[in-house]
Amino acid sequence: MITVLQRTSEASVKINQEIVGEIEEGLMILLGIEEADSQEDIDWLCRKVCNLRIFDDEAGVMNKSLIDVNGDILLISQFTLHASTKKGNRPSYIKAAKPDVAIPLYEKFIKQLEAELGKPIQTGEFGADMKVSLINDGPVTIMIDSKNKQ
Repeated sequence: MITVLQRTSEASVKINQEIVGEIEEGLMILLGIEEADSQEDIDWLCRKVCNLRIFDDEAGVMNKSLIDVNGDILLISQFTLHASTKKGNRPSYIKAAKPDVAIPLYEKFIKQLEAELGKPIQTGEFGADMKVSLINDGPVTIMIDSKNKQ
């Protein structure tokens, strides 16, 4: 699993001109799922996301986690994170999981994030054409790949 985390002061996602998810302070997360992903990837990544100290403390130092600041999450499925651009100019998405594998993992990821965070999260819709807006606070943008834990 690959995630791109963006610390936000606000973020939203629209489908067909209608806002289906929005948050204020927190993280907008793009999630890419591949065929080789498992519950182990979900467990590790959810713990990492919720406990990553990338929010400012009282001294303005990134020393607080999403849990510490009671932040929210907007999760967006993003198969293009697994794009291979090594050959030619048209990206290949062969590494991205097909919907029959990706959707159950995406749904498990949502449930696990909600359990780690202790509250519901906001999401887009898997496979939909979405318009995502955010104000990246900092800016802080971090990419995490569950296959590179070391």
